[in-house]
Amino acid sequence: MNSSYSQLLAATCLTKLVSRTNNPLPLEQRIDIRNYVLNYLATRPKLASFVTQALIQLYARITKLGWFDCQKDEYVFRNVITDVTRFLQDSVEHCIIGVTILSQLTNEINQADTTHPLTKHRKIASSFRDSSLFDIFTLSCNLLKQASGKNLNLNDESQHGLLMQLLKLTHNCLNFDFIGTSTDESSDDLCTVQIPTSWRSAFLDSSTLQLFFDLYHSIPPTFSPLVLSCLVQIASVRRSLFNNAERAKFLSHLVDGVKRILENPQSLSDPNNYHEFCRLLARLKSNYQLGELVKVENYPEVIRLIANFTVTSLQHWEFAPNSVHYLLSLWQRLAASVPYVKATEPHMLETYTPEVTKAYITSRLESVHIILRDGLEDPLDDTGLVQQQLDQLSTIGRCEYEKTCALLVQLFDQSAQTYQELLQSATAIPVDVAVQEGRLTWLVYIIGAVIGGRVSFASTDEQDAMDGELVCRVLQLMNLTDSRLAQAGNEKLELAMLSFFEQFRKIYIGDQVQKSSKLYRRLSEVLGLNDETMVLSVFIGKIITNLKYWGRCEPITSKTLQLLNDLSIGYPF
Repeated sequence: MNSSYSQLLAATCLTKLVSRTNNPLPLEQRIDIRNYVLNYLATRPKLASFVTQALIQLYARITKLGWFDCQKDEYVFRNVITDVTRFLQDSVEHCIIGVTILSQLTNEINQADTTHPLTKHRKIASSFRDSSLFDIFTLSCNLLKQASGKNLNLNDESQHGLLMQLLKLTHNCLNFDFIGTSTDESSDDLCTVQIPTSWRSAFLDSSTLQLFFDLYHSIPPTFSPLVLSCLVQIASVRRSLFNNAERAKFLSHLVDGVKRILENPQSLSDPNNYHEFCRLLARLKSNYQLGELVKVENYPEVIRLIANFTVTSLQHWEFAPNSVHYLLSLWQRLAASVPYVKATEPHMLETYTPEVTKAYITSRLESVHIILRDGLEDPLDDTGLVQQQLDQLSTIGRCEYEKTCALLVQLFDQSAQTYQELLQSATAIPVDVAVQEGRLTWLVYIIGAVIGGRVSFASTDEQDAMDGELVCRVLQLMNLTDSRLAQAGNEKLELAMLSFFEQFRKIYIGDQVQKSSKLYRRLSEVLGLNDETMVLSVFIGKIITNLKYWGRCEPITSKTLQLLNDLSIGYPF
């Protein structure tokens, strides 16, 4: 049978046969098939890759489903490391097959399938975890150490293949569902890796962590995303695996590795590397506390490098918007921790969070004319992504709030003045008007977000007065745009206004608000709105205006009615 497609057909048919739940194949037959597959792979290392893949899949399926099958008091399908040892002692092609077998098996056992009960899957996965997984992980790390110690000949395609499979195997081990909880893949992102206590030795030994940082610097950028994915998992190892001293030491090695990557950032120009590295940075704060980070020896230098990296990333707004989520998540968590940090070492966030806030705000404003000029996709069209970023910014911007507020006042006044002049000018070019409307849309969204980020226990009269400065400006802009609705309106700017109203309502309208808030004093001085009732009448006026002029625009109508609904539910008449 020399045709690759015949071989593929045979392998897939056998996989279906061994997988069926009713009328399963007898144990002897499954042992024979397993042995035949291993011999076939050992004697034909140069099969078409899809045939090799199908045969390995067949081996993995037989092994998984027969995990508890005994013959003469011996579990016949469990000696997987023995099965692959002969491959690992042979040529590079054989070695790749052996590593791929372990990788595919780990993956197969980690994934529940719909044809067998979940309880059976968990029993097999737990038994595999306890009996074999650590040995496979150790073997994989040792082979990676050997490979990296040999000064990999990276011009050799087969060496490339081996390295790739070893990294996949290691990642599959670290990505294993150790306690049977991750049914939802989408929530992967700030989770803890529940490494079993029996694995402690591998993580207390700093050479394990060092291995991956060394690999990152010594292999081509095409492989480094997988190395960084392994580091993301290692950085997320559950805290309780260590005592305090061990955790501090582990964190110190981790931060040193991150520092080294930031000092030699060439490989981060690859989008996959960049994305995984942003995930790694986010894990630093999701798994460790600010009080622990500031005690790391190189903390001042590292936080400076991370801030510079974040600012540069934000300035390149068109590059990898999905990765920015992780950077903002890191700064959001850092900023949120400031009130609680007890350590005497300086956290220096008062220096760096304003830089991050400024970079986000100014880069969004600068993007407007480029998007209009080049006909690019407007990030404001993706309201989900914008909302997510603004939620993160709301916490970052409240750190050193007077700087955020001063920046927003300055930028808003510039744009609003230019906008007003353009509207009064007979020779204004429509694109110039559109640019200012785009900038004001971002500013209204951002002002709404930072007001929504007010935390009652941490807020001061001064901050409420600053909120008042910002609210006055948005309401003055609204008066201007509403007065023009009979001729023209801007849908995105209106949606930003509604987002602003929603945040303002949550913080400053209702039972829990201090009526003597400095915010109302500012509204009274500037706009003659002396109390909450007068502000409510502005809300209602806006709702009526929107229903009158925007009745044909579904997004605005629906958000306007939602605002009316929220006001009526949350307000004691």
